[in-house]
Amino acid sequence: MEQRMPLPPFTRETALQKVQAAEDAWNTRNPEKVSLAYTVDTEWRNRTDFVNGREAVVAFLTRKWEKELDYKLKKELWSYSENHIAVRFEYEWRDHANRWYRSYGNEMWEFDENGYMRRRFASINDAEISESERRVK
Repeated sequence: MEQRMPLPPFTRETALQKVQAAEDAWNTRNPEKVSLAYTVDTEWRNRTDFVNGREAVVAFLTRKWEKELDYKLKKELWSYSENHIAVRFEYEWRDHANRWYRSYGNEMWEFDENGYMRRRFASINDAEISESERRVK
């Protein structure tokens, strides 16, 4: 299997690189591209959804971005150790009725030895906002 740099064990610098790479990839809103950062058998918990495997990630993200229009994400490193990274994030999106939302949360990530994310556990809350309150652009 090809390596996905940077590899664990993480330093502050390499953890920040992983976080920025994830933010950049998710902001493409391209499910196939995003899925390539995960192991083939990745395990996710996203809110109340349990997603297993890279193909399921693509399907999940496709549904997500069909609902969450104009999605824009900002991630921030919270903590790291060996092969784990924790982030806080917020993203903004609008629905098909043009209502805007800001979604907040935390993610815990676990990586394999080749730098692919093996596990992703996300806790997320949504708050409706007005378009003038947007800050993630």
